Amino acid sequence: MPQVAVNADGRFLTLSEGGRHARFHAIWLRDNAWDSETRSPGNGQRLITLGDIPAGTRIVAAAMSGTTLHVTFAPENKTVAYDPDWLFARSYDVVQARDAGWTGAEIETWDAGLMANVPSGDFAEVSANPDALRRWLSAVARHGFGKLTNGPVEDGALMRVVALFGYVRETNYGRHFEVRTTVNPTNLAYTGLGLQAHTDNPYRDPVPSIQVLYCLESSAAGGENMVVDGFRAAERLRDENREWFDVLTRHCARFEYAGEAGVVLRSRRPMIELAPDGELIAVRFNNRSAAAITDVPFDEMETYYAAYRRFGEIIDDPGMEVTFRLNPGECFVVDNTRVLHARKGYSGAGTRWLQGCYADKDGLLSKLASLNLKEAAE
Repeated sequence: MPQVAVNADGRFLTLSEGGRHARFHAIWLRDNAWDSETRSPGNGQRLITLGDIPAGTRIVAAAMSGTTLHVTFAPENKTVAYDPDWLFARSYDVVQARDAGWTGAEIETWDAGLMANVPSGDFAEVSANPDALRRWLSAVARHGFGKLTNGPVEDGALMRVVALFGYVRETNYGRHFEVRTTVNPTNLAYTGLGLQAHTDNPYRDPVPSIQVLYCLESSAAGGENMVVDGFRAAERLRDENREWFDVLTRHCARFEYAGEAGVVLRSRRPMIELAPDGELIAVRFNNRSAAAITDVPFDEMETYYAAYRRFGEIIDDPGMEVTFRLNPGECFVVDNTRVLHARKGYSGAGTRWLQGCYADKDGLLSKLASLNLKEAAE
């Protein structure tokens, strides 16, 4: 059974069990109470604001009763029950210092070595079997992309893929867009040219965080799809030259799209974006949509361009790419904040028709979390 001790002035308590110890402040514990006066029993949302909790909140008593910790707070004279395991799982007592560019345990970065084990699922199976869907979504979340095979070969089938986990995000391109050769295209994606690995729509704020590309026809030679892990590319740059990594995280690039009447999209964000604590949270890289960089000081501009060049070389390295061909009824889903995608050039002979659309990653992660909770409860 856990042991609990309150410090002399009641500002925090220490919870101990076996070899683990964790301290929790009084104000943190009170803010994270789960009693019916603090949280809605139906959805868990807070019913009070921090301003409703006295600023001088202190712990006046704490004791274990069976497997439950009971804590009494002053000046409210309120006793709240806590699950010690819940508290230990949320311990903030020792926050490890981590190097800039770190990723969470749920993320696995990769290179061409993933080619033999591309995250894949069967459309019919993930549509009918929640556990198969959970496994596939988990692989997409971990690696940043995943394929689906054996889907229907029908116009609009990609909408059924998005419906597995979320909702379509409509843009100026519509609810979906066609990817095939056209005359006088408004976007280079609609030609047979090969495309450098890139993230889509970096000129939007926020960018669409999920992209789906679904194949309906594929008889043209070439046109293989390719993905590159932008997080692994950022790690390589950091490990090779910390100054170059830092300059790409510290300054904003600019992106712009004005390829059709009435549309002018602009944004400024770092090519490698970090959270305040150094977590790697996004990569934006798109040579076609890069605007003039004007937010880098004169004395750092040459360093910035050297870093930009090297980052592009790493992204272009064949040792970084996973390549696969999409056949009719197959698609892939990509985390557009992390994984860059590209395609090889293809010939004018035969046909190549893909449909694409955007969605949001929060929907995918929400679906995955709910499936994980259900699986854990069974």
